[in-house]
Amino acid sequence: MSCDPFPHHMGLDRAALRRAVERGEEDGGNVEFKERLQRDTHLADGRRESLVAQLRHRVLSGDGEAMYVLGVTDAGGIAGVEPAVFSETMDVLSLLAEEADAHIADVETWGTDDGGLVGIATVQEGSTLDAADDDHIVVGTAGHVDHGKSTLVGTLVTGAPDDGEGGTRAHLDVRPHEVERGLSADLSYGVYGFSDGDPVRMDDPSRKDDRARVVAESDRLVSFVDTVGHEPWLRTTIRGLVGQKLDYGLLTVAADDGPTETTREHLGILLATDLPTVVAITKADLVDDDRLAAVEQEIERLLRDAGRTPLPVERYGVETAIEEIDETVVPILRTSAVTMAGVDELDHLFRRLPKTTATEGDFRMYVDRTYRVTGVGAVASGTIRSGSVSAGDDLLLGPMADGSFREVEARSIEMHYHRVDEAEAGRIVGIALKGVEEREVERGMVLLPGDADPDPVREFEAEVMVLNHPTRIDTGYEPVVHLETASEAARFDPEGGQLLPGDSGRATVRFKFRPYLVEEGQRFVFREGQSKGVGTVTGVSAAD
Repeated sequence: MSCDPFPHHMGLDRAALRRAVERGEEDGGNVEFKERLQRDTHLADGRRESLVAQLRHRVLSGDGEAMYVLGVTDAGGIAGVEPAVFSETMDVLSLLAEEADAHIADVETWGTDDGGLVGIATVQEGSTLDAADDDHIVVGTAGHVDHGKSTLVGTLVTGAPDDGEGGTRAHLDVRPHEVERGLSADLSYGVYGFSDGDPVRMDDPSRKDDRARVVAESDRLVSFVDTVGHEPWLRTTIRGLVGQKLDYGLLTVAADDGPTETTREHLGILLATDLPTVVAITKADLVDDDRLAAVEQEIERLLRDAGRTPLPVERYGVETAIEEIDETVVPILRTSAVTMAGVDELDHLFRRLPKTTATEGDFRMYVDRTYRVTGVGAVASGTIRSGSVSAGDDLLLGPMADGSFREVEARSIEMHYHRVDEAEAGRIVGIALKGVEEREVERGMVLLPGDADPDPVREFEAEVMVLNHPTRIDTGYEPVVHLETASEAARFDPEGGQLLPGDSGRATVRFKFRPYLVEEGQRFVFREGQSKGVGTVTGVSAAD
């Protein structure tokens, strides 16, 4: 090793490691040095209880946060450990933290000259694997820019009224990964919960520990996913609508502006994907009662034109809305983030609405993101569509470009910074895979049980609806199809040769470059330039 205990190739941010080592261990401090933690040694009877007590002491000494410096000797010397040993150390530390009612909130690692690793794990009090995970609804938000979407969500998650200038939106104007460095970080931008029926709100959504507090204290969680943003068809829009497991949609319409063309498009997408949706009329404080009633009536007409039944909460009450909401019945609420009108009703709604997405059956997870973790290897993240997965399970990953599936093993599973032995449908997880390189794992692939017999699809039949197109869709039209987490160019051959804007009809869809796992009933979105549409798979053809 280098004479310098902090070799330069550790990176410019090695100062954090230097400070931690120089600070050192103190009996009443929150810093702990560990060279390595091994299952056989440190999880044995007696030793395990002692380490859990030590971790709890360190967390309490740091007012809820401890710093574990890993890969160093008791005296603070930079030893470094092999990547596989570092991975096992993290596994053991996570299990100890869980028993101490704590969790690993962040990890930084540096390499040493001899190929080893040293790292700092931040451990915070409170378990992020609360019962709320089993009662956690995910709400996809949509709405024209400046129609108060982020302001309303800011008010819901913080409980703070807006100042009339969009002040509560500022609570959410942070890099999404600063709100939740979880696996759907670039979508989720707000969370709050309920404990015994009372709201548990965030003080500062930009702080990871504030989110952890809400999760730890709540027996029910509500996460908001921004499905659209300023440009209604950005990649994350599609991903939010068809690549995530959304339970409900929340569409905002400003009372002073009324429904716009963007409102119609967003509503069309939400309804076409059969997502139970709530419409919130925002900025009710800016208009009189007559204008408010007129906007509500306009929204009712839009819904009826789309074959849906509007349910004004002002008229029928929130309990009726909870009982009746589904793919065809759409509650409409009047709200104001300034006066807090409608916030209690939305709280009541989100507290009572059932989760809609967790499904039984064999394990299935479409890969949403891939990355490589030093000492762990390839990690595939996504939302478990059905079934459950356990660490050590034999799985299939694919299809590869040639349509084949690779045999892999679920080396470990992580959820909310927590290593877990098992995860079920509806959970967002990262699965470390043994038997494949990270460069071989691609978004749009699927993980299945090892004994599955998947039939990858190059072509499928679909019922499609054209939401927007400058002229007409002809045979040979080639948009990008977003199905589950896959995004791929495809050729459309409409039945009858063409489809006009606003038309619904059948079409054969063929992926241009490679097969994917596609099944009847799956919904998808397609786009090309200004053209937009949605569809449902009605039949599949084997890959060729």
